[in-house]
Amino acid sequence: MRSIWNGSISFGLVTIPVKTYSATERTSSVSFLRIHEKDGAPIQYRKMCELDGKEVPNEEVGKGYQPPGDDTVVPVTDDELSRLPAPTGKALTILSFVDPSEIDPLQMDKAYYLGPNGASAAKPYALLREALEHHQKVALGKVAMRGRESLAMLRAHDGAIVMHQLLWPDQVRPAPDVVHEEVKLRENEMALAETLMDSLGELDPAELHDDYREAVEELAAAKLEGEEPVAPAPSASDAQVIDLTAALEKSVRAARSGRGEDAESASVTPIRGRAATKKAAEKKPAAGKSTADAPARKTAAKGGAKKSTARTAQKSTGGTTEKTARKTTEKSAARKATAKKTAAGKPRAKKSG
Repeated sequence: MRSIWNGSISFGLVTIPVKTYSATERTSSVSFLRIHEKDGAPIQYRKMCELDGKEVPNEEVGKGYQPPGDDTVVPVTDDELSRLPAPTGKALTILSFVDPSEIDPLQMDKAYYLGPNGASAAKPYALLREALEHHQKVALGKVAMRGRESLAMLRAHDGAIVMHQLLWPDQVRPAPDVVHEEVKLRENEMALAETLMDSLGELDPAELHDDYREAVEELAAAKLEGEEPVAPAPSASDAQVIDLTAALEKSVRAARSGRGEDAESASVTPIRGRAATKKAAEKKPAAGKSTADAPARKTAAKGGAKKSTARTAQKSTGGTTEKTARKTTEKSAARKATAKKTAAGKPRAKKSG
């Protein structure tokens, strides 16, 4: 691995000469050339002067600085830039040691491995690495690389010291107003989300790979061999999530099935089940009234209803009986009067001697 920058770490009165190596590799990502579709030739971009419209050779390309909010461009030479004061020079000056949680991930930029430069740097390098790892801290400082000064963070990683260039705080844009309203989350939804997080388990970095890059390589290889590119199988896309709880439960089951665990153990009390329990709790008798009083009150209510019904029936029956008796008496009296009149009109029979 080729060193891209040589400098030193300033740690109090201790100076540690280091070499810097790029910790990331971006050439493996997919990139495309712009070509002329007619003949497949690559398209070149020329540096054209906006004033005279002529092409400018590389040896005539310089630097210019445009102040913020101004259209004027000020030419700046490399010699002028070299005479500017560089507070850190080629030294990474450690300013403080902080907890890793205090570093905003949005500030993370490029990463570099730092290695000891020479035998004399091996011991102080190992001391700083072990101190960072044992104390669980990261070092914050400033460093100038490639003509730019930036913040830097040092941390112990895999037996080495890693330097992360950090953006300045004013380079991090504030979060826009992307959330317009508060969302109420239910207890079982949170429980399922946490269960899903636990069910996914640990991740093996060796299993991660760029599927898109592999597909592009297979496509290019097939075209070079004159074969027809095989269309990839359509990916199964789920419909729009409507029931969040059902989707979470399904995700937990799928994750546990993939790990050979019991998928059915992902079930959580449904929302409506909890709502029914809540309604039942609300129907409980108020404080101070025992549950045993409820049947007594119910029985008393039934008894009162029966008495009321009996009184109504008695009143109704009594009235009807009285009317019927009065009519019967009147009819009987009329029959007796008729019988007397008939008897009076008939001649008496003579007694025989």
